[in-house]
Amino acid sequence: MTREYRSLKYTYGRLLGYLMPHWNVLLISMIAMVFYSLANAAVPYLMETIIDALGSLNELNSYFVPVLLLIIFTVRGITDVVTVYGLGWLGRRVIRDLRSEIFNKYLVLPTSYYEATSSGSMISKLTYNTEQVAQAISDAIVVLVRDSLTIIVLVIAMIYYSPSLTLIVFLLVPFIAILIRVMSRAFRKYSVRIQDSMADATKSTEEIIHSHRDIKIYQAEGFQSKRFMGINQENYKSNLKIIAVRAIGDAMTQYVLALGIAFIVWITLSSSGLVQLDASSFMAFLTAMGMLLAPIKRLTNINAAIQRGIASSGVLFEILDTSEERDKGTISIECANGEIQFSNVTFSYRNNDEVALNDVSLTIKQGTSVAFVGRSGAGKTSLVSLIPRFYEVEDGTIFLDGKNIQDLTMQSLRKQISLVSQDIVLLEGTIAENISYGMDKDIDQESILSAIDSAHLNELIQSLPNGIHSNIGERGAMLSGGQKQRIAIARAIIKDAPILILDEATSSLDSESERYVRDSIAKLMKGRTTLIIAHRFTFTEHVDKIYVLDEGKIIEEGTHSQLLEKDGIYRTLYNMQTH
Repeated sequence: MTREYRSLKYTYGRLLGYLMPHWNVLLISMIAMVFYSLANAAVPYLMETIIDALGSLNELNSYFVPVLLLIIFTVRGITDVVTVYGLGWLGRRVIRDLRSEIFNKYLVLPTSYYEATSSGSMISKLTYNTEQVAQAISDAIVVLVRDSLTIIVLVIAMIYYSPSLTLIVFLLVPFIAILIRVMSRAFRKYSVRIQDSMADATKSTEEIIHSHRDIKIYQAEGFQSKRFMGINQENYKSNLKIIAVRAIGDAMTQYVLALGIAFIVWITLSSSGLVQLDASSFMAFLTAMGMLLAPIKRLTNINAAIQRGIASSGVLFEILDTSEERDKGTISIECANGEIQFSNVTFSYRNNDEVALNDVSLTIKQGTSVAFVGRSGAGKTSLVSLIPRFYEVEDGTIFLDGKNIQDLTMQSLRKQISLVSQDIVLLEGTIAENISYGMDKDIDQESILSAIDSAHLNELIQSLPNGIHSNIGERGAMLSGGQKQRIAIARAIIKDAPILILDEATSSLDSESERYVRDSIAKLMKGRTTLIIAHRFTFTEHVDKIYVLDEGKIIEEGTHSQLLEKDGIYRTLYNMQTH
């Protein structure tokens, strides 16, 4: 996190900007805090009145003092409720808005960001960090404003009763200020460590949830437990250090004030005659001074929440300021024909000196099917990922129907493409919801059933109690690999895009599942420009053209039979797999 995002002035100022749309609630809360503080200022006067009343007991005082007491604490109670609820409402409202901003920001961040950032860290920022910001808004403002006003009115009351004693009290202020400054640095330092450890804890937990089968098979429970214990211990130590700093700060603050009170009592009660106060005024002064202890203590403690809020909001603002996917396209297309052309395209991944694609040129005719074959790391996925602009080319141009894809709006470009990959993304919802996923219009049940029929999912639907409205569990946990693939195919059928990308769509399936999926894909490919990334040669025998890549270059091209006649990489890979 850069210096700018660690700045109290920058981060808290920007954070408070989220309150401005709700200025009316903030204003009401502020007015309530003013009356709360004034009610506190009346308590020393109440003490003075009680002592004076004890000296002259009469019927008027017997009614006046209890009524005054009830009025003061009624005002305090009502204004306290208004303040706490009002600022609590503001805090939750800001967090709701901030979480929505962060979530929507995640949706438009480039693919490279996801590759460089752990999912656990991203989840932790959306959950834990935003909660810390909520405390910095609601709790911190209540304490900062209300207790600061309370201190001001109590100091005014002290000056009213004895300016000279108040001056002595003010000699303690520099010591308290130094104490708070030292604590602030410690709170901020340990707050950042806590946030980092929470992100690591989330990441570690997410790993064991998604890889529980491997953990059991490889008996890695001990390793994972030891790893998490280290993360948990770091979080524990950082939290303990914050607690220790807060506890020591509380004790030091109260002790400094106690020294001041003891000194004032000594001066007042000594025979030096430096201060002349009657009993009721002296008690009122001591009451006002004693009442300073609680708000000063809260102000000292709230510093921890403020520092956590600053550290958390700095992280969140850094995400919000991260560059989104660049979309300079101005041309919007409704339905492409599907001709794709690569012209001298060169590409390498960020922070990687190796070239993933080197001066690649090829043309894929409308409605034809092509397969990209090669060893791992040859550049197959990189090449296909450039078409929907998951990455941007460094040099060269990619055309769709003769138009540079950089000139097309990203939304309209991606509307032309369907994707079926080996890593199927399914929601925790119904089959119908997953098939119609992302559609910008309502899909009728008849269209969904037609897609299900084409994807050979009828047997699955008939076996489920609620048919297409059956829930499939998190990430499709209740389905087999082949069933997940066929739902992805049904989703592509519903989208009906002119370009289809198949990324190892059958690589992890058994023979029977693969047969169903191949049949479904064959129907899906008809009339579409199809690009297939292939490690297995299931589809390559029937495609119109095969491109063989090696070290980012196209070194062979032709049909299946043509490439087998050559003594090249394709023939070598094919023989290795089939024999």
